[in-house]
Amino acid sequence: MKFTINKSTILNVLARIQGITGRRTNLAITTNALITATSSGVVISATDLETGFEGSYSATIESEGTAAINARKLYEIVREFPSEEILIHEVENHWIQISNQNVEYHLVGMNPDDFPDIPKIKDVQFFKIDSTALRKMIDKVVIISGAADDRRAHIVGLFVESIEKDEHTVFRMISTDGSRLSTVDHFYDKDFDLPIKEGFLIPKKGMHEVSKFLEQEGSVQIGIKDNNFVIQKDTETIIIRLLEGDFPEYGDIVLKGDAQTITMDKQLFLMMLKRMSILSSEDYRSVAFNFVNDQLIITSTNPDIGESKESMAIEFKGDPIQVAFNPRYFIETLGVIESDKVILSVTNEEKPCLIEGEGDNSFLTVIMPMRI
Repeated sequence: MKFTINKSTILNVLARIQGITGRRTNLAITTNALITATSSGVVISATDLETGFEGSYSATIESEGTAAINARKLYEIVREFPSEEILIHEVENHWIQISNQNVEYHLVGMNPDDFPDIPKIKDVQFFKIDSTALRKMIDKVVIISGAADDRRAHIVGLFVESIEKDEHTVFRMISTDGSRLSTVDHFYDKDFDLPIKEGFLIPKKGMHEVSKFLEQEGSVQIGIKDNNFVIQKDTETIIIRLLEGDFPEYGDIVLKGDAQTITMDKQLFLMMLKRMSILSSEDYRSVAFNFVNDQLIITSTNPDIGESKESMAIEFKGDPIQVAFNPRYFIETLGVIESDKVILSVTNEEKPCLIEGEGDNSFLTVIMPMRI
């Protein structure tokens, strides 16, 4: 295998696959990128046994072949390489030479025959979605992640389904960690044939990797086939193996019912929460929200550190409500809401708080209360 490739062609893709090749598996070779030189260019592959990536790129090929190269070291070499043109050459016994006229590296490769197969999915029924829209959807739901040792499918996965809503066909993602739940929607015309007939669970970590490959412009194709979630973009394909399991019924949780709605300035509310969370710790994570007499009063008490209190003027005329929440959940949610104002829907100290952006019916987060 011997080819010359432009630094700008290969650098971005090597940076983006680090999340896949850097993940621990029971196979050491998954820390490698599989580089295949063909008559038509170079194919770069990566997998963590759950998420697989494959992309084709232009290069000047002198001889064809395949090599498995440590993805981290290859990325670091390319990133710091002094010239735009990079020669990559398998010398012998899986040794890889990376060089130009003045610089020369030799890396110990691995046997490419040991690289796990990435499924070749054919005859997928795709549908198109704007690349930026999909990235925003993913960003809004992957912030919700459970404990690192949690293996429940509905906690480590995103639930994806199609629904009918407000005269639209909706592509929806839902995420929960047991203490909060978010839904984010992408709207199509009512007569759009969305080829998702039943809901399915996709690993959140795989979707996080997908977001790295989504550009500012253009669109991507999405499809489901043979228990795999497939995303195609130009000459790149990502395949994620679906999770087995059920997602809990969430319909009643997202209903506002007889809740009181409160409109607030997002930035002022966010800064207030950040100040009130300064005294939080692993043992004392909650702050008390007091809705009373056109005021929101937030108090934070930590016996090991101290206490704090801050008030904000709001429009609130109902019976006083005192309820405790984890402020980090609100801070993370406010960070992905695009509207300047947010709407809180609160009922009492036992029921969850719903939060959404004013004028935006595509994103909703439900946050469960904590014990005071």
